[in-house]
Amino acid sequence: MGDDPAAAGWQKTLIVLFLGQLFSAVGFSVIFPFLPLYVKDLGAVSGLSIELLAGLVFSAQAFTMMLASPIWGALADRYGRKLMVERAMFGGAVILLLMAFARSAEELVLLRAIQGLVTGTMSAANALAASVAPRQRIGFAMGLLQVGMGSGIALGPLLGGVIADAYGYAAAFYLTAVLLFLAGVLVFWGVKEDFVRQKSERRVGLVGEWRQVLGTAGIPMVYSMRFLSQLGRMVIVPVAPLFIQTLLSDASYLNTFTGLVVGVSSATTTLSAVFLGRLGDRLGHRRVVIGSALAAAALYALQTFVAAGWQLLVLQALVGVAMGGIIPSISALLASLSQADHAGAVYGLDNAIDAGGRSVAPLLGSLVAMSLNLRSVFAVTAVLFLITSLLAFWLPARAQETAPAA
Repeated sequence: MGDDPAAAGWQKTLIVLFLGQLFSAVGFSVIFPFLPLYVKDLGAVSGLSIELLAGLVFSAQAFTMMLASPIWGALADRYGRKLMVERAMFGGAVILLLMAFARSAEELVLLRAIQGLVTGTMSAANALAASVAPRQRIGFAMGLLQVGMGSGIALGPLLGGVIADAYGYAAAFYLTAVLLFLAGVLVFWGVKEDFVRQKSERRVGLVGEWRQVLGTAGIPMVYSMRFLSQLGRMVIVPVAPLFIQTLLSDASYLNTFTGLVVGVSSATTTLSAVFLGRLGDRLGHRRVVIGSALAAAALYALQTFVAAGWQLLVLQALVGVAMGGIIPSISALLASLSQADHAGAVYGLDNAIDAGGRSVAPLLGSLVAMSLNLRSVFAVTAVLFLITSLLAFWLPARAQETAPAA
């Protein structure tokens, strides 16, 4: 691998991808705080309720991304991973710019659905990083990309809220488009990919490649771990503000405290991702997932008993540390179990599964809360992470970081 020009320059590629991921994550998350308010401001022309459209503006993007990601991933293995990163960033810039000119909530939902079809920067960047980084440094590479994503997500909502309040909703979409465009330019000029299409790929179609990936020992189990961990991350989203309200004596700072809880968790995930990714490179990513998922299960179980807001804040900060081990280590396990020339398909399917989890989780959280109570959602989350840990424990020994030859 040392004779491969792409492998020799993997550090430069990783730095550029980190910066591109940071810019794109800030850009995409800038619009998150006010999307429901933007829906209300635009108004409906079809007679659908604003509440339904506010839900669709999130779920439409996740659903279409779930459908499109495997296709883009497989195409990356045929035409190059760098091209797919550029597609996601430049395409996202165009679509987000168009959202500033939406004339109704229905148009915004349609554009969000198109966004899901076109974008997917994380999976594209993961595939490119996995194809150039040495196998023994894959955990560090995935951890650094997670830092870029986490840092952007932590900064973006605050920036978006300030800009929307000061200059209006359209200005935030302009900023997002500019950031995504700059990220695409960074990758275009900063990444050199000596892509060579594998001869075998000329005989295997998209479905055939997906079958090869899913037929690789251990990969379906890792995908199951991804789905369960994503469910665990997102299942509390619809009930968190309601639960936090029961812990606070003064509801006047409910939104601020809710934002603090989410922000602290994201920050600790970002801080721990590189450290735990590098630890996985030394000790094995399977072990890191087992330990981190067990820790997350225990921490969520404790949250069913919290009696004060500060207790939830501390436990969520510790959950963030555990997630910093789970997210990049699952990505690293996928790289260790698969061939480098299938990286696009592997991470395209991974992104689809991630999007599927984001689509299902809020519905599951709401259903559990309505059927039982708010605290039971944390108990269900603990069970999800416990199952994730058990799956990692049962993962074949081949997952001990030795990838098959490409």
